[in-house]
Amino acid sequence: MSEQVLAIQELKKTYRMGLVDVPALRGVSFNVKHGEFISIMGHSGCGKSTLMNLIGCLDRPTSGSVSLDGTNTISLDDNELANIRNKKIGFVFQMFNLLPRLNALENTELPLVYAGVHATQRKQKATEMLTKVGLGDRIHHLPRQMSGGEMQRVAIARALITDPALLLADEPTGNLDSKSEREIIAIFQKINRAGTTIVMVTHEQDIAKHTQRTVYLKDGQLLEDKPQENIIIEEQA
Repeated sequence: MSEQVLAIQELKKTYRMGLVDVPALRGVSFNVKHGEFISIMGHSGCGKSTLMNLIGCLDRPTSGSVSLDGTNTISLDDNELANIRNKKIGFVFQMFNLLPRLNALENTELPLVYAGVHATQRKQKATEMLTKVGLGDRIHHLPRQMSGGEMQRVAIARALITDPALLLADEPTGNLDSKSEREIIAIFQKINRAGTTIVMVTHEQDIAKHTQRTVYLKDGQLLEDKPQENIIIEEQA
């Protein structure tokens, strides 16, 4: 197994807006090792979302390469990219993206439904993941019966259920109060200590300080790549 779970080389993305080419990324390069927890920061428009979409195989670069867990994703077709997304990447979004008519258990097991896993195994694994994020007693609750922090816990459980090589979190605390924010970061730190590699986009330095390393973007370029002594948040009982 390669030491790197993610290798990004000279990544460029240019969008065509009418007759004008608008560069979103201008040759970004960095690696992420197995077991790292890093944050990506930068002002609005710096290229954070574009970078996350390229890492997550949701879009294709203009040039450069993204290697995920030893596979160069640039040469893959759409079906192969969908397979990588389902098996190798877990996604956590700011807006949770839960299906309102499904309870916590059903939302969590969705990736395994798409993967064709037997119902009994799905429910067992989903229950295990929800228990891991502190929702073992709320598996039958619908999203409207849960707080924002609880919904984000369901989203994290869903992201982890396929044992992904990489967890991508896009502003995962953006819609949470300060108490829920700390609880979610504590969960990320816990699952990172258990071996999950995490790349998180945030615009808040107070959130980034809880990661091991921060990559700063400015105008589509890598401005700084700085390791740091992440501040551990202890989970509340």
